[in-house]
Amino acid sequence: MRLVKRHIDDNGSGSVTLCPEEPEDMWHAYNLIRPTDLLTASAIRRVTSESASTGSTSSQRVHTNLTIRVKSLDFDPQAGQLHVLGQIARENRFTKIGQFHTLDLELNRNFTLEKEVEGPHGGEGWDSVARAQLEEAIDPSKGTEAVAVVMQEGLANICFITQYQTVLRQRVEVSVPRKRTGAGRSADHDKGLEKFFGTVLDTLMRQLEGLIQNNDSTTHFPVLLASPGFTASGFLEYIKSTTMTGGDKLLNELLKRKAFVVIHSSSGHLHSLNEVLKSPEVLARLKDTKYARETALMDDFFAMLRKDDGRAWYGPKEVETSVDKGAVGRGGGVLLISNALFRSEDVATRRRWVRLVDRVRKEEGGEVRVLSSDHESGKRLEGLGGIAAILTFPIDDMESEDESEPANDTQDS
Repeated sequence: MRLVKRHIDDNGSGSVTLCPEEPEDMWHAYNLIRPTDLLTASAIRRVTSESASTGSTSSQRVHTNLTIRVKSLDFDPQAGQLHVLGQIARENRFTKIGQFHTLDLELNRNFTLEKEVEGPHGGEGWDSVARAQLEEAIDPSKGTEAVAVVMQEGLANICFITQYQTVLRQRVEVSVPRKRTGAGRSADHDKGLEKFFGTVLDTLMRQLEGLIQNNDSTTHFPVLLASPGFTASGFLEYIKSTTMTGGDKLLNELLKRKAFVVIHSSSGHLHSLNEVLKSPEVLARLKDTKYARETALMDDFFAMLRKDDGRAWYGPKEVETSVDKGAVGRGGGVLLISNALFRSEDVATRRRWVRLVDRVRKEEGGEVRVLSSDHESGKRLEGLGGIAAILTFPIDDMESEDESEPANDTQDS
């Protein structure tokens, strides 16, 4: 995301103008834009006019800039499309205030986002979480951390693993005849498999070329090839044989730096990607990435939870109590919170979590990790209510401490 202009006052009111340059930027826009914000972007509006002399009507589509008061958002992560519904907040010669319109944000087209603190629609404005999300959105170092091909004979799912989400880019299906025993009876299978490999490779290279062109980056990311049996290793052998007969520059570069990593998976369906990303080989290749760090934190949290030593708590009430007791601070305290909690339409709810984040980070000195709900680590956290904490010291029997009278019940594990 390219920052075009920024003007934010000390009280949090202000606006930023941004230009999304790649599909991932739409994810950032989805997290930045909230109900009651003002959004200005280019739009196509159908305008009906009536002739004063004849009374006949005619309609035409006109390009104009519209400002809407956001009501709701519809984000399609696979297509990278963001549709924002709202009521027109500033009149122009084609529209009136109060009319509903949907703005479709587009790549390489500027949009302006304005957040207010005062007035009837005022909220928290550009609070600390919104400002952190903005800095992440315009960070030039972000990008795709890995590419994965999860496959089995006749089926392949090509995915991009970015810092914030896992996106299915292309699904490939090619009919491969079943392999039969006997002399010469497997020829149809071999031909079908070679056709399948060729189709997958062509599709993969188109995706990689588009990725590098959009990011203006080198090919430092690994390409994970996962399958049950020997399909992935067979695909890698096909890639190597292709380069021997004149493979393109990008493919040769990927092979030269050993970018391809063959991993076992239980199937070629998309759900197997989670087990692939947890494998030791993949974690070793992604050890310095945001995804790996968050996965390791969630693994640590669940390990502590299994020990039941009072240093791992989850749920809104339990985590807030832990912070009140000073247990999520310097010396190893970590607050884990899902970014989905900050999408709440209720200002008071968002304010609650922003203040908790600010308290842990600024007052207690603890670490705060905002996990993406579109990554596996964030989904695991959402299963715990979207919020958890690793404590610096154990708190035992928290439920009974919160009760006004002593309780003899033991904690439910």
